[in-house]
Amino acid sequence: MTAKVRYDDVEVGTELPARSFPVNRATLVAYAGASGDFNPIHWNEKFAKDVGLPDVIAHGMFTMASAIRVVTDWTGDPGAVIDYGVRFTKPVVVPNDGHGTVIEVSGKVAAKLDDDARTVRVDLTVVHEGKKVLGMSRAVVALA
Repeated sequence: MTAKVRYDDVEVGTELPARSFPVNRATLVAYAGASGDFNPIHWNEKFAKDVGLPDVIAHGMFTMASAIRVVTDWTGDPGAVIDYGVRFTKPVVVPNDGHGTVIEVSGKVAAKLDDDARTVRVDLTVVHEGKKVLGMSRAVVALA
């Protein structure tokens, strides 16, 4: 598969369509089953609070995976992502109120890296309750 976005059509500053990702306790249980990460901070309120957290928190890798979806949806090809990294800055607290919470993700092309390889750097902004939860969230993407 090849990215549907053409390198020649992208400029520095091009904004990717923003997305909101709802997260609730059922989402965390499903992710735990898929990832094998059954750490009780992701499902047990008492345990999470006993270790100093405000409540159950989303898996960091779940948050990271949700964020990169903005890039993979934009390119149309998950294989177009060459490199991706983040810094975990704040946890995503997921209340047990039946509604959960939301992770907001936006992104923009921060740099055109290599004309021959047709690569760009996309910087992502990942926010929960008005606060950044991922810092230095950057992906290198090969475009068509």
